[in-house]
Amino acid sequence: MSLDWIYYAISWILLTWHSAWDVIGVPVDAVLGTNWSWILAIVFLVVTVRVILFPVFVKQIKSQRAMQALQPKVKELQEKHKGDRETLQKEMMELYRKEKANPLMGCLPMFLQIPVFLGLFHVLRRLDPAKEAKTLYGWTVGQFDSASSAKIFTAPIAGKFGSTADELARLGANGTTVKVIAGVLVLVMMGTTYLTSRQMILKTGWAEDPQQRMVQRLMLYGIPLSLLISGSIFPIGVIIYWVTNNLFTLGQQQWVLRKFPPLVTNKGVTGNKAATAGRGPVQPAKTGGFLNRNKPAPQAPAKPAAPKVAGPKPGAKPVNPKKGPAKRQG
Repeated sequence: MSLDWIYYAISWILLTWHSAWDVIGVPVDAVLGTNWSWILAIVFLVVTVRVILFPVFVKQIKSQRAMQALQPKVKELQEKHKGDRETLQKEMMELYRKEKANPLMGCLPMFLQIPVFLGLFHVLRRLDPAKEAKTLYGWTVGQFDSASSAKIFTAPIAGKFGSTADELARLGANGTTVKVIAGVLVLVMMGTTYLTSRQMILKTGWAEDPQQRMVQRLMLYGIPLSLLISGSIFPIGVIIYWVTNNLFTLGQQQWVLRKFPPLVTNKGVTGNKAATAGRGPVQPAKTGGFLNRNKPAPQAPAKPAAPKVAGPKPGAKPVNPKKGPAKRQG
């Protein structure tokens, strides 16, 4: 299957934003060793894609809430069909169908962004001055040459940590500069990828299902670590896209999680740290702490004070109330 339509679409968005920044007056020449019109074109490629996918992202959050609400029922099914995996899977799929919860919805926004990432990766990898087909995917020769020489802090956006000496020579780049800039950006990419996964898990809580928890751990630790290796083959422009996408995700998740807060159960908010750390037994301790606050309450003569005034004055009125609390304290 040809992916040309993706390459044309990505090229069109990039070139449209680049032209827009030219019209606004962003300098074409490098400022601080950076061609900001091309960097901003990549940044706003992210914005364009994320605005289009925003409704899908909201559906993802709602689906995750539905999955959390079903956890008690899922646990019951797991206990009921222990050892019968086939029946368990059938029952769980039936439960998801009835409750209109989709376990795959959590990964849908990420999957929809994969073609965009691959398209940008392919387009930026083509930015080699030695290429003859410069007008491919709707580019003009001038746009192609401009993008080929575009830099961020003197490192070309088409360069990568693993660029060969021949590739660097064609791009007119310094190998050490490219490695330093690419290396720093890869570390930032890993850090922001970790933070986006951590933010979601802390807000929504760790899954009780072992398989889902394993997926969460893979998202939290596995993907960021894998970027240490794969990041060496990404053009710098692609890493800028990834970092911008992560920053956008952090802001968007924060907004959506406020709009659709985590579910509150009789054990507390599913997204609090005690829940996420899997410390279920700690929850009753909190309740105990709350009751402990009530213990000193009888010592304060706030409530007995009313009967004191309203009670019959004759007799041992001062003695009995004091003895009562004194016994309780003892």
